[in-house]
Amino acid sequence: MYNQWYATEASVSNSGINKINNSPQTLNLKSIIHKAEKNVMQIEGENGDTKITGSGFLYNEKGDIITNAHVVKDADVINVRTSNARVYPAAIVGISEETDIAVIRVPQMANQSPIQIEKEIKADIGDEVIALGSPHGFQNTVTLGIISGTERNFSVDGYDYENVYQISAQITHGNSGGPLIDRTTGKVIGINSVGTKDGTIGFSIPLANVIDQIERWSNEAQTDNLDFSTSSKIINNINEDAFKEDAEYLINYFLDSILIRDYISAYTILGSEMQGQNSYSAFREQYIHVINLNFNDFTTTLTDNNQVETTVKVDYSIKQPNEEKVSKATATYNFIVGYENDQLKILNISKVEK
Repeated sequence: MYNQWYATEASVSNSGINKINNSPQTLNLKSIIHKAEKNVMQIEGENGDTKITGSGFLYNEKGDIITNAHVVKDADVINVRTSNARVYPAAIVGISEETDIAVIRVPQMANQSPIQIEKEIKADIGDEVIALGSPHGFQNTVTLGIISGTERNFSVDGYDYENVYQISAQITHGNSGGPLIDRTTGKVIGINSVGTKDGTIGFSIPLANVIDQIERWSNEAQTDNLDFSTSSKIINNINEDAFKEDAEYLINYFLDSILIRDYISAYTILGSEMQGQNSYSAFREQYIHVINLNFNDFTTTLTDNNQVETTVKVDYSIKQPNEEKVSKATATYNFIVGYENDQLKILNISKVEK
């Protein structure tokens, strides 16, 4: 009986059954960027009147952020701005004098899911990569390219760059310390560090080359012994233009989260009053049938009570369950953004009636 069954092919007439292709799939680019940007932040190092701005990314659940040494080495005060416009003080966990790497810690970011990193495998020439920069100063700078060279060696400003990646993705001011992400896996493979003056070539330190040193710093550091700065200077002295940019970024982040169905991220940046009026399940139900969303025409003003009011034109499509028809609509929404417990939040969303 076994021999007969083994030798007889079974015919399948159900067209709903398909052969599964086990070949590796390339992840959706927008999903990679959205997921990564939650863990990419702007690093602001201050020393008197001098400010150096760079990038960094959260790599473990201790709240440790990888960045470049040249971003924080001379800083008396270090602040971190996250993708949802929160500001936290940071302290140096470890910093190298020879290699352009450093680790800083933000205790408030402990126990958050970090970005995925590749500790062992190195990239090859021709591999597609994504370079992410500071999410604020340059509104989530993202550049695409390939590994155009490996094992490049040179020195810049006292730092030795050995066996680094040469990439076609541009590295400009504000990108230093940001992650270099493998386009296929979505994992971080390098630390963006330096670029040529014309911006046509960038260089990234392979994470596999420095991860052992980074993890030693993280494992040895005790949070209670670290020297943290204060974020009160940034929060209490609001720069009008920066405040507007932060507010618009927060709204972009909210709408992008709705677009890719990341309702948890969208809900967490709402103010406490809005969350009190809507449970998460009720909030999710409002947007779960939205299948497409485009937005433009931002108009932003600063109000008298230190809040930002922004109107946004939104085009969206809705598909109800068990229905083939897709309905399209256009509406203008009014967002109120302001500080709540020293963190930037969306305080109100209302539809503008024509």
